[in-house]
Formats: sequence, structure tokens, C-alpha cells
Amino acid sequence: MALFLVQACCPLDFNHRVWEDPSFFKWRKRDAHVPLHCHETVEGSLKYWYERSRVDFLVSETAVWNDDAVEAAFDSAAFWVKGLPFVVSLSGHWKFHLASGPSTVPRNFYQVDYQDSMWGTVPVPCNWEMHGYGQPIYTNTTYPFLFDPPHIQAANPIGCYRTYFLIPKEWQGRRLFLHFEAVDSAFHVWLNGVPVGYSQDSRLPAEFEITEYCHPCDSERENVLAVQVFRWSDGSYLEDQDHWWLSGIHRNVLLLAKTQVFIADYFFTSSLGEGFSYAELQVELKIDVPNGMPKEQILADFTLEAAVYDTGKCFDRRESDDMLSSKVVQMELVPPAVFQFKGYMLKARLESPKLWSAEQPNLYTLVVILKDASGFVIDCESCQVGIRQITKAPKQLLVNGHPVIIRGVNRHEHHPRLGKTSVESCMVKDLVLMKQNNINAVRNSHYPQHPRWYELCDLFGMYMIDEANIETHGFDYASPLKHPAMEPSWASAMMDRVIGMVERDKNHACIISWSLGNESGYGPNHSALAGWVRGKDSSRLLHYEGGGSRTVSTDIVCPMYMRVLDIIKIANDPSELRPLILCEYSHAMGNSNGNIHKYWKAIDNTFGLQGGFIWDWVDQVLTMFPEMHLPFPSYPPPPP
Repeated sequence: MALFLVQACCPLDFNHRVWEDPSFFKWRKRDAHVPLHCHETVEGSLKYWYERSRVDFLVSETAVWNDDAVEAAFDSAAFWVKGLPFVVSLSGHWKFHLASGPSTVPRNFYQVDYQDSMWGTVPVPCNWEMHGYGQPIYTNTTYPFLFDPPHIQAANPIGCYRTYFLIPKEWQGRRLFLHFEAVDSAFHVWLNGVPVGYSQDSRLPAEFEITEYCHPCDSERENVLAVQVFRWSDGSYLEDQDHWWLSGIHRNVLLLAKTQVFIADYFFTSSLGEGFSYAELQVELKIDVPNGMPKEQILADFTLEAAVYDTGKCFDRRESDDMLSSKVVQMELVPPAVFQFKGYMLKARLESPKLWSAEQPNLYTLVVILKDASGFVIDCESCQVGIRQITKAPKQLLVNGHPVIIRGVNRHEHHPRLGKTSVESCMVKDLVLMKQNNINAVRNSHYPQHPRWYELCDLFGMYMIDEANIETHGFDYASPLKHPAMEPSWASAMMDRVIGMVERDKNHACIISWSLGNESGYGPNHSALAGWVRGKDSSRLLHYEGGGSRTVSTDIVCPMYMRVLDIIKIANDPSELRPLILCEYSHAMGNSNGNIHKYWKAIDNTFGLQGGFIWDWVDQVLTMFPEMHLPFPSYPPPPP
């Protein structure tokens, strides 16, 4: 019966071209949340972060940029889930077929009995263009397809994937989830021939519950996972960034197993007391329950706990045997403020906290626990947190009460062999080089990046602007067509991207500001985005350059490529009380940074100027392969 209901209401058919409907950007996708680790014990969670935090800068010397990077990506995917008994990576070689468009997708390729023996394979994670299927495309502002929003041309390559897996027997009785860390640009999912869901947004996760569609854990029958990825979708109109357009499942795919009642999300915040002598800690906690279970039953049958550990002491002793003794505070359950939060809230005071900054990136480990009526731990989640205060003073951005000068860079996710797929050692290499060159900040241009990047920036001490995956630069040349920033039909999709970023990344100390996107004009939709972010998280600043870099939707005056005399003029304007930080300047793609010394003479000598972010970190070079049939064609393609 359940199967019949799913198929009866499933929108995944070509009668409704969902990849051309801005109002339809997800189906059966779970709400955005922080990364879940599904720990079994408190000790296991502390050991996990102990191992994840032992990042030797010499790891950067093992960074690979050639064909060996494919295996390095597999190794990284395995390392990132090591020590998690209820998380499995599905990275590996998947069956793959590239169709020229939706009408040429193999019929019923998602069915269990479909014969894929004649298909090729690609590694997952990867961009398929980096493995001989189709061609990479680089554009700055021009869309690389026929511009007719929200419609997509018929020549829209479709990647068809298939893989197989068994559910570990130890997962018996648990709820099962399929988690895609990122897929470019839109995709359908089937499991054992049953439609599971649909998602857009090429740089954020999509998670689906698959409990009822999997074969039993004690069965020897393999589960068949099929994914159909659209190279272009209506979502592509919101993703017109200045970089390589590459497609496919480019981050890891995970299986997660949770208890029937489990920790679904949590939000850590801190506020510092007078003289920074103490910190008030708060955790907002969400619990997921099976359908039909009343919320009131949770506190009757379960116990919610949270504690903060100073696991840095274990590094000082170079041991991990007794990390439980590193607990510094136990948090207590308190009633949430009326109308503020529909979950649960825990609070505590920490005396003499070690503060996080780029110079001294002190981190604690937060562990959130769910116990049953007998006191047994049934679910456990954790992350590393930093205690710091981000505030504004007239013309100044303050971290822990002190003004900071931003010596930043813009960073695209880029690897010359892998495209958009990330490798642990290469990310460490980036951070080591940044630190060696006195860089203390990074702007994630222009989309949320790999989850591990944030953990490493927390560890190394790197201030971050986290940016939503929204750029519509090509619309600037499309008059009189109405801009997405002004168009209600695009509002929900834009809001979903901002919410997804904030909800995933909200616990990272390195993030000092959220960004609403890049080069996307300005309109009522941005006012709505800004309102949501400020309502959700008042502990950080808000950044957005669009509309002239001085709208009410930004807490920072953040121009790009503005002349030195003009930034000095703004800094000296007594009516402008916001700090000025250049979101892009000193364009370094293929040249030598121009008059950077003039910018820094002004920054060093003008109150109100607090630095900027060079464009950009590395040249986006791709290794040339014969099978890629280069040189690349010109874009946009001619009209049919």
C-alpha cells in the first residue's frame, strides 16, 4: 500500500518538467540540519573528534594534483566517516550512462532488473566531465545554455547512475537515511525501483528517509540505488558563478542509521559576560519521532542532556584514554522562550572560557545525548564549537571586543584533476599556504563548500564569510526580463538556499558573517532573506554586495573593485557607521595583483577600512585530457 501511495503522488515524470519549475525544488527531502554523526557513545564521539583534530601540517605535503587524486578522494571519503558505526560511505565506482537529454534517458533504468552491464563507470564523488563524459565549460556572466528562464534547452545532458549496497546487520531496527552531500545541478533518486525524492542546489546536502524502501538487514538481497542527474535545471539560473560549470555527484554519498527517536538538529550559541570572564552557553535541540508519537511523550520517556568538553587537554597530554575527565560544564534543560523555539533548550555557564579567534583557535567539543527511560544512551551527536563574540562598533567589526583587519581571499572549490571534488590533504595545503602568507580570512565564493572545509577552518583559525549558492549575474544583461530578486516565483528557491546554508553550518566558530549570495542584484527577495537570517542568528553579521554594497540587507559596506579614493571617501563619511571590507579587490586571475600596495596604504591609515578579500585564491586550471576533446566550444551555444 505504501509503495502504491508513493507512486500515485510521485511528481517524477516528464509530464511535469520539474527541472523547469522554480517553485518545485525539492520533494520528500528532509529539512536542513547540521551534519549528523550517529555516535553510539559519549566516549566514541570524543575519540572521533580527537582523531579528526589531529591535523599535522605535513599532511599538506601529500596533496596530489594528478590521476592519483581519484584514489585520494576515495581515501578522504573513508576517513571522514571513520569511527562512525552507523554511517557508511557509498563512494566508489558506480555504473554510469550519459544521455543527451531527458528524452533519451534509458527507459526504466532505475528498475532493479535493468541490465547495466554495458554501461561504463565513474568514480563517486566526481564531476563526470573530468572522466571523459561531456565537456567542462567556463563562463563569467553568460549562462552556458540558451537563456529562456525558467526553461532549459532540449540539449540538457542527463547522468544516469546505478550502484548496489547491503545494509549492515548491526543496523537492525534503526531508521535509515540516504544523504547526498552535493549534486550538480538537480536530481531524482530511486531505491529498488521506488521513487525516493528530488532535489536542487548544487552545493548543499539532500537527505531522504529510505527505511521502508530497503531490503531487511538480515537479507542477502542488494539494494539498487539509481540517480538521474540533470546538468541544467531552473536552479542553474541561480548558479551563474564565475567558474567552471561541472556536473554530477561531486561530494560524498552516505548511509546513516538512527534510532526510532533521535537527535535531528542542534544549534549552539554563546554570549560572553563582563570582561569575558564567563560565557552563557545555549543549545537548541530538535528531536525526531516516528509518525503518530506525541511530542509530549518525549520528556516522559526520554532524557535530554548536553555537555562541553575541553578535549584540547588531551592533545596537551598526547593521549585519548580518559577524555571523559575533560568535561568542563554540564548543561541543564530549561523551558524555551514562548514562541521562540519549538524544540528543547539546554543552558549552562562556563567560567573563564578559552576564546576562539584566528590567532588562538581554541575549540571545545559539544556532546548532545538522548537517553531512554532506563538511562541508556540511545543517540549521541557532537561537534566542535568555539566561544567568541562577533559585534559591531562605529565603523568597526569586532572579534572578542577587538577590531580585526581582514587579510582575506576568495576561494572556489577547485582541483585541477577532480574539478569540484575535495581531498583532505589539498584543503590542508590551502590552509597551510594561507597561514604562511598572513591570510586570516576566506570568503566561500560563491556557495557553501565541503563540510570538512569548515572543520579545518575552525581548527586552523580562519575567519570566514559563508555565502549562499545564489548568483544571477547573467540577468543583468537580460532587460526587460524581470530579475529573480524582484520576482515572487523565485523567492522560495532563494530562501531555501539561504536556510540550507545557515542550518548546515550554524555551529562553526570560523563563520563571522553570512552572505546572501553574489552579484544577484537587489530586491524584495533579499529583504526577506536578510530578515530570516537576522531572526535565526543574531550572533553574526550579514553581508551582501548587491544593490551597491550599502543596502539595509548588509551589516558591512562590502564593495568589489572600488577605487582607493572611493573607499576612503566612504570611510570618512560620518553618516556611514558600518565598517568597509572589500568583498573582492586586487583581481589576481592571470596577473600580479595590480596596485595592492595602494589599497593597503589606505587600509593601514584610514579608520573604518578593515581589509578585504583578494580575487581569488588560485587560478582555476584543469588538467588537459585527450578524452575531453578540447579545445572547448564557445558559449552560449547558437539558438536552434
